[in-house]
Amino acid sequence: MSPDGRDTPRVLVVHNRYRMRGGEERSVEDLVRLLRERGHAVDLLERRSDQLAGVSGKMRGGTGILGGGLAPGEVKSAVRELGAEIVHAHNTVPLLGPRALEAAHEAGAAVVLHLHNYRLFCAIGIAYRDSQPCTRCHGRWTWPGARLRCRGGTAESFTYAAGLALQQRRVLDAVDRFIVPSRGAERVLGEFGLPAGRAEIIPHFLPASAFADRSSAQEGKYALFTGRLTEEKGADTVIEAAKQAGVPLAIAGEGPDELRLRRLAAGGRGTQIRFLGRLGGADLAKARAGAAFALAPSRWHEPHPYAVAESMAAGLPVLASRMGGLPELVGPGSTLPPTDVGAWAEAMRDLWRSPDQRRHYGEAALARAHARFDEGRYYGRLIACYRRLLS
Repeated sequence: MSPDGRDTPRVLVVHNRYRMRGGEERSVEDLVRLLRERGHAVDLLERRSDQLAGVSGKMRGGTGILGGGLAPGEVKSAVRELGAEIVHAHNTVPLLGPRALEAAHEAGAAVVLHLHNYRLFCAIGIAYRDSQPCTRCHGRWTWPGARLRCRGGTAESFTYAAGLALQQRRVLDAVDRFIVPSRGAERVLGEFGLPAGRAEIIPHFLPASAFADRSSAQEGKYALFTGRLTEEKGADTVIEAAKQAGVPLAIAGEGPDELRLRRLAAGGRGTQIRFLGRLGGADLAKARAGAAFALAPSRWHEPHPYAVAESMAAGLPVLASRMGGLPELVGPGSTLPPTDVGAWAEAMRDLWRSPDQRRHYGEAALARAHARFDEGRYYGRLIACYRRLLS
């Protein structure tokens, strides 16, 4: 309960939007909607990385990274104007930084930082390079990211490495509680140097409209991969596996690896592999409705991908990599080594040949989704976290 006796504390949500919309933007929007529907006074303060184009934009971003953020007075004013008791921050790089979190404290709010990835320690956020997970950087030791040019260019890589090293302690000192969406992600963050006992595990939620009435996986016509087409997502593994198993495959997504994946798929010799492009809303729901099962062959430690949660809520069995937060999402018996094409081909073949098994696993996935991704469950755990901070 907040200090003035209300059970619905006022919340300022703070986020630095990425250049491309992704799961974190969705998480922010869903959180604001949920809190407002539950009677909270909520404001959203956003900065935008897609406005940092050109030389002046890059210089502004670099200044934010190295200096710990820009214009923290905006955050302080927003806290006071709303009377916010909680500042719930998401991404803070490059324009918000620890100065925004410190300003929230100065204005009298408790600070929660939601860690959707590993950007507190890793310049690219996904802890992956050279075709495998990477934790070379540790704590404030970020030199590997600069030396290996993880941000692509030398100047940007050195700027990020220096900024993370300079500002990390300020972030840790300014945050009252971290929120992490899976225990797998908490484990990786611990390997990077997040102090033990600082994080609350709260899985993402889905709106009631995302849940199917029943599974129709037994009627599905193809296996479905949904995600950005990048190496760490592992789509090449399931393309090769689909060719071995003779299972039709639909790929929903776009990205820099698409040309290579199309070339790989072209050698299917009779196996139907279709690229659907990037789908959203009704089109993506339709693709899931026609699928027999979903695939999540990620090679990086994904904390909690929405694509997996939504597939389960649609009543689809999900085969996933034994990485990050995926095992706790999909449950025992549904995970595979991320790059073992033979194991993926065998699992895909078994599901494809058994409609009854798909129906059984699909219903189990739907039940698990209701138990784990329910909106009310998420809200209860989040408010319990808020109340502990305010008590």
